[in-house]
Amino acid sequence: MRTKDLAQAGLLVAIGFILHAVFPPMVMGMKPDFSLAMLFIILIIKRDLKLGFLVAMATGIFTALTTGFPGGQIANLVDKMVTFAIISTIIPFVLNHFGQRIAAGIITAVGTLLSGAVFLGTAALIVGLPGPFAVLFSTVVIPAAVINTVTAVIIFSVVDFAMDVNYSSAVE
Repeated sequence: MRTKDLAQAGLLVAIGFILHAVFPPMVMGMKPDFSLAMLFIILIIKRDLKLGFLVAMATGIFTALTTGFPGGQIANLVDKMVTFAIISTIIPFVLNHFGQRIAAGIITAVGTLLSGAVFLGTAALIVGLPGPFAVLFSTVVIPAAVINTVTAVIIFSVVDFAMDVNYSSAVE
């Protein structure tokens, strides 16, 4: 893991944290988790499990700090680690069958749905849910998956373009 990779991951995590902190809650204090989109982008671009683990921990901590959901602190940490473990194993399969931009969308959609289910399940076990699981899943997690997927594809395209820029030709 190089310092450059850590710096790039740190910038994306910071962007995700800021978006998560300023986005208004949708239903019962829950809101989309843009940090997930950044986690998936980092996992796709860097393909480094140690870096991915650190980013998953960081996003879990940052989203725990900004959650408005009762008991969401523990649920955020659990859902980021479970999501990282599962999504990091399916990324190679998805990348082998689709281009990176499409893979970013698929991985973000599936990962956000998985993360939301784990978050709600963990919260239900720890403190209970403020409403039925199905209602929360359909009114918060599914719209969040759509928002995260669009966000991830756009940001992935920008990051991918920025990483492909040949800076030596710009200097000449």
